[in-house]
Parts: sequence; structure tokens; C-alpha cells
Amino acid sequence: MTGSFPIESAAPCRHRGAPSEALVERVVGLLSDKLALDRAYLEKHGLAPEEYAQALPAAIEKLRGRMAANNKRRRDFVEEVVNLLVDTGVATHYQKPKYGDDTVYRLFLKEGIQVGLVQKGCPDGRHSSVAWSRPDWAQELYLWWVCDSKTAEPGEHIWKGVTRVRGKISTPGEDQLDGLIFFNRLCGTPDRPCPKMQHAVERNGVKLPPPCVYVFPHWETNKSNLNWRGETQRVFPALLLSAFGLSPVQAPYFIGHVGFRTSGATTTSTEITSRYGIAKASTARG
Repeated sequence: MTGSFPIESAAPCRHRGAPSEALVERVVGLLSDKLALDRAYLEKHGLAPEEYAQALPAAIEKLRGRMAANNKRRRDFVEEVVNLLVDTGVATHYQKPKYGDDTVYRLFLKEGIQVGLVQKGCPDGRHSSVAWSRPDWAQELYLWWVCDSKTAEPGEHIWKGVTRVRGKISTPGEDQLDGLIFFNRLCGTPDRPCPKMQHAVERNGVKLPPPCVYVFPHWETNKSNLNWRGETQRVFPALLLSAFGLSPVQAPYFIGHVGFRTSGATTTSTEITSRYGIAKASTARG
């Protein structure tokens, strides 16, 4: 909790059916303690207890790598949404990232604006929050967290990501963000119910709700309030939401914001607000 504005409220949704901390600890105990002592079971599978103990850390790392190595699935989802933008006329075309480069999609909007979408995984990881740079062609740049983890609530993921991003952009310079997007295939499913499903569009038999999009301020050391009440305006969020059938009149009720109160280069408070309809908002502050 952060005062009366818990960090989970950085997004309006919650996971359903996520494993409890107690259940996770039981599985940890099974792997690290009980299995390690069950000589008969291990020998049945060709392992000595000493071998199991020696290989367990490396095995966990390899398992984590395999579970995280779903970048193609993430890219497929991003491209599905980007193609929706083209199909609905929001963008005229786009360029895919090149292998080995930062995963930045280059969108050419119908207004002549070029927008960069930096595809990342879950925001609480360092690589997914600070390992990016702003292309010189990007008139607006958005960090897109394609996160399907249920280890934390969506709002908690976002809060941790903003905390990390803040450290990267908290001095004026070239690496500034215009916004954040939190959106992946889990959104709108029974595991992550979304309050925006009435505005969902169908793509390849799957209903996709409008994404959570947040306007982000550029850092200015001579200002004590940076987008604290969402006064900063960007072009892309409303256009993104128009692909989901939301009109220019409706869009502001679905665009969130990240705001900071600062003293020089020091952040004194952070506010993250997500909007999901008229008079409907969810706010985290700390």
C-alpha cells in the first residue's frame, strides 16, 4: 500500500486465479527441500541427492529462460495490434525492428507523425524498463510492456516499471518518453478481466479491449509539477484508441497519465492514473 492510493491501482484490473504467496512458498519448499532429501525418488530418475543439489540453481535459471523465451509470441501480439492500426487507417504503414536492434516498431501515422513503440516484457525487470534509447526520428516514443506475468497485479508491475524508468529519464536529455502502454494477450481474458471489454474489437477470433495507455511527462528540472494532473497532451494515445472504436470525444476518458512532483532532480511524489470511462479512474500515488 502507498497511503490511501495502493500501487495495485495503477491499473484498473486485477488477476483472477493467480497463485497465492503461500502456494508459491510450498512449491519452493518442495523443490529446494523435500525433493532434495527424497533419495528414492531422485535415484528412480537417475539422480543422486548431491547431483540434484548441485544442478538445481542452473536448472532453475534454464527453466526461467525457457519460460521467458516467448519473445516471438510477444512480437506476434504487437504486430497484430499494429496491423489493426493500419487496417483502421490510424497508420499508413510501419517498419519492423531489425534483428539485433532494440525492438522498436516505427509507425507512420496518417498525420505524417512518426511514432516509436518499444516492445518490452514485464516492466519490473531492469532490461524491460531502462534498456532502450530514443530514435532520432521518433516524434513520439512509447514503452510497450507486453507482460503476461501473474506474479504481481498489473498495477504493481506498472508502478515498479515507472520507478525504474524515472531513474533513466530524471535529467533533461534525449532519452525521454512520451507514454507507456500495458497490453498483451492476457488482457480481457478470464485470468485478467478488463472493465473496458464493452469496447473490445475482435482480431482473429480473439476480443481485444482497448489498452492501458499513459501519457508520460518530459523531465524539466525547473518545474515542481510534471504532468501531476494529466495536463500534458500527446497525439498518439487518442489515435491508438480510435482503432478500438473510441471517438475523439470518448478518448480522454480512457487515457491515463504518469505525473511527478519534484525538487530539482529529486522526485518527491509519483502519481499514476488509469482511466476506463466517464468518471471511472484508478489511481496509485506515493
